Amino acid sequence: MPKTRTQWVCQNCGRTTLREMGKCPQCGEFNTMVETVVAESPRGAERRAHGVPASRPQKLSEIEGDAEARFQLPIEEFARVLGGGIVPGSVVLVGGDPGIGKSTLLLQLAAIMAERGGPVLYVSGEESARQIKMRALRLGSGGESGATVSAPLSENLLLLNETSLDSIIAHAESVNPNLLIVDSIQTTYTSEITSAAGSVSQVRECALRLTNVAKASGMAVFLIGHVTKEGAIAGPRVLEHIVDTVLYLEGDRYQSYRLLRGVKNRFGATSEVGVFEMRGSGMIEVTNPSEAFLAERMVNAPGSAIAVTMEGTRPLLVEVQALTSPTAFGNPRRTPNGVDFNRLLLVTAVLTKRMGLKLFDQDVFVNVIGGLQVEEPAVDLAMAVAIASSVRDLPVPADLALVGEIGLSGELRAVGQTIARLKEAAKLGFRRVVIPRSVRRGEPLPHDIEIIQARSAREAIDIALKSSPS
Repeated sequence: MPKTRTQWVCQNCGRTTLREMGKCPQCGEFNTMVETVVAESPRGAERRAHGVPASRPQKLSEIEGDAEARFQLPIEEFARVLGGGIVPGSVVLVGGDPGIGKSTLLLQLAAIMAERGGPVLYVSGEESARQIKMRALRLGSGGESGATVSAPLSENLLLLNETSLDSIIAHAESVNPNLLIVDSIQTTYTSEITSAAGSVSQVRECALRLTNVAKASGMAVFLIGHVTKEGAIAGPRVLEHIVDTVLYLEGDRYQSYRLLRGVKNRFGATSEVGVFEMRGSGMIEVTNPSEAFLAERMVNAPGSAIAVTMEGTRPLLVEVQALTSPTAFGNPRRTPNGVDFNRLLLVTAVLTKRMGLKLFDQDVFVNVIGGLQVEEPAVDLAMAVAIASSVRDLPVPADLALVGEIGLSGELRAVGQTIARLKEAAKLGFRRVVIPRSVRRGEPLPHDIEIIQARSAREAIDIALKSSPS
């Protein structure tokens, strides 16, 4: 009989204690401590008994490895987020809200890798093989322009309905696939832990064992993780430090665009974003997202401004809309959609204090078109200009873009990667860009677009609205 030990694990934050507690000492939540019986591994006990480690130190110069040894991925948006392709032996966690398209995107990835890169094992603990086959046929017969999956289903794509971790690892060792997809990690369990599948202990232990298998065999592993109401994977974020790459599939399920955002990547840049469009034939990659976000823009409409934001290393042009409306209540509303609420409060306070705009009796609504969530402060100037345009009922010129962070004194502060932003605006046909007047010396500004430098938000707003058509 293997030795067992009892511990209590918080289902909210993952804190482990050796005695039962009604309140978690870390997050302060009540009734979240769940009793878990953990069986010690016989192999670990044997190693401790003999005192012989299973591994040995190696010289770094003697270790074989190629930094560019990746499985090439024809989905450019997916490859961008991963850093250029799939690294053999890597473990990637894909999270997102239910119904956002995680299984669809990874099934497309599995079909392409099976067609071009050898055997792929797709393990599903939530859907039957028949359901997956029906989805694969729908994805393969779409025939739309830009469709990711259009080839016939490959014989190298293998499906497995299993939730037992031991069985999954056994099948993976027999098949020896280049890519293993587990959908989802919450349904996988191991018999060494007596708690239910989806608990903190089960999720952590399953992820650790799959990581060890990936590193030892060289096969890439993709794990699908559901996001809870609090926005964390499997309750607490217990997997993000275990895996190599963490991707989030974001977007409004009622809109067509989906954003694949990288928040951790040991093999590439973080905060990269891939843009997809959900259609009947699956996920269609959007190669020019700026043009897609501006496609339905109403030109010369008051309350609309164009911001140049950065998502990782990619510049994006997005439309920021603002609407001000008189309120009959004492406390006016500030409603953001796609921008940070605190940044909206800061911008409205600066407009009220430094520019004299009467917003104390106005409801202010700010929206970023396309379902994009913009977090960087470079969108402050476009937000301020859109609000001022709505208050004064004056449109912003259609060929004008705005870049800049607003300080509490009303000054404009420089933002990073200005050259890349200006080149993207010029490529999409914008003729003028308002940027902060900076004393920094660096790469010369491009000459194919008119650059207007402003010292303060007041000066930038006057430039944007006074140059607008009557």
